This record gives sequence, C-alpha cells and structure tokens, in this order.
Amino acid sequence: QVQLVESGGGLVQPGGSLRLSCAASGSMFSIYAMAWYRQAPGKQRELVARIFSGGSTNYADSVKGRFTISRDDAKNTVYLQMNSLKPEDTAVYYCNTRRSAKDYWGQGTQVSVSS
Repeated sequence: QVQLVESGGGLVQPGGSLRLSCAASGSMFSIYAMAWYRQAPGKQRELVARIFSGGSTNYADSVKGRFTISRDDAKNTVYLQMNSLKPEDTAVYYCNTRRSAKDYWGQGTQVSVSS
C-alpha cells in the first residue's frame, strides 16, 4: 500500500511561482516513476509531468519551460516547481504513482492563479 500526501498549493498572481511537494510512504520509492496530474473544473484530469527512476522526465506541452519535476529519493518525495504561472494553470494538482498495474493518488492540492 502506498500513501501520497501533497502540499504547497495556494493562491498566486499570474507570473508567480509555487512549489508542490508529494511525500510517499512505502518502500522502494526510488525504482518507481512519479507523476503530477491536474484537473481543472469541468475538465478531464491531465498529465502535467512525470519523472522516472534515474531522473529522466517528460512534460505536457503546456508547461514545458515553466514547470520542473524533481525527486529526492532519500526523502521519498517528488516536487513540482511551477514558474511563470498562468490563470489556465488553475486546477487541483494530484501526485500519482503506479505499482503492479495499480494507480495510487494523493488527495490533491489546489493551485489558483488569479490577480
């Protein structure tokens, strides 16, 4: 069983920055890919960024060059640094990992970008 706990969301003005964190329970954190998804009101949940064991990453086109995903395997934690935030980034952000074909999700953290 894996538990994921997100933190770091909030209200920020356009152009601002936030850093989200996701702490994971369980063992062997370092061998699994971790991801951030988001879901805006009335829209489907979408992949924002993923980081694999070893550190390779991929990003949604909408966040490339603005968001950075990273991981600290010693702390069982994955981060999402979000810069140059736009109103369209407003959403609930969820941490995700898949183990043995099962998806695990955190409770989500709200990010609101507004002036």
